[in-house]
Amino acid sequence: MDVDVILRIVAFVGAVIVGLSALTSLIAEWPKQGLDDNVTKVMLALLALGCVIVILVAFGFLPGIAGPSAG
Repeated sequence: MDVDVILRIVAFVGAVIVGLSALTSLIAEWPKQGLDDNVTKVMLALLALGCVIVILVAFGFLPGIAGPSAG
């Protein structure tokens, strides 16, 4: 198995685990209304968005973002 494929699989699995935990925490945090709670919501949403981007890159749907170099 090529190193590039292994790295993409590890990135995908890590992004799924982190993304699901971020979404679970965001759902639990949603009813709260304090300022610090709103900041936490924004951070968790950005974390979930980053995981979606990593998943798209791992499958090659974002060709403008370079993957691991072959070298």
